[in-house]
Amino acid sequence: MTSPKQLLRNLKSLSGPFLSFDVKQLPENPGELFLRWLNLAIENGVKEPHAMTLSTIDAEGCPDARVLILKNVVGDKFYFASSSESRKGQQLKRNPKASLTFYWPILGRQIRLRGTVEDLGDEAGAADFKERSVEARAVALMGNQSQELENEEELEYSLARQRERIKRTPEITTLNWRLYAMNVWEAEFWQGDIHRKHTRIQYYWVDGQWKHRRLWP
Repeated sequence: MTSPKQLLRNLKSLSGPFLSFDVKQLPENPGELFLRWLNLAIENGVKEPHAMTLSTIDAEGCPDARVLILKNVVGDKFYFASSSESRKGQQLKRNPKASLTFYWPILGRQIRLRGTVEDLGDEAGAADFKERSVEARAVALMGNQSQELENEEELEYSLARQRERIKRTPEITTLNWRLYAMNVWEAEFWQGDIHRKHTRIQYYWVDGQWKHRRLWP
């Protein structure tokens, strides 16, 4: 039987070929470069390129991470949504500093963002909630996220009740649903290389303006 170590060692990584990354043609801010990379990811068939890992810190100072969907990018603000009663919602309320990570294996590209997250308020949360699919709204209306589920029947019953509520009142929303914006103050764009000579560009906010520099692989 193959050991876990050998199994992992046999897996290929960064096999390429990858797109080139011209560091001589960099925009002034990371939001613009992100959108360039996002469009290239879409053009090259990356599945769910808007999926990202949100990392937060809990009350004990331990990191926590999960995958969410990016909702919008405006300037250097990155938008996502969640229930305020979820673990991530509670963690962001206590400590709004967080990070976002995107990884697109077929392009060998990773983007890391660090910043401060703000809750955009009731109106923005309600507007985002109404744009969600019926199933997504039904799940959000149930509440109970991250709490213990004792049986599948309880879940199906609760879902059916919420679908009926939406059918009767299509405009229904919940104050627990929040739209968040991360105000980025540091961003790193990483282009992998098959020979591990990776290209890394870091943007950082200092003295009221963006600066960038190249980092060692």
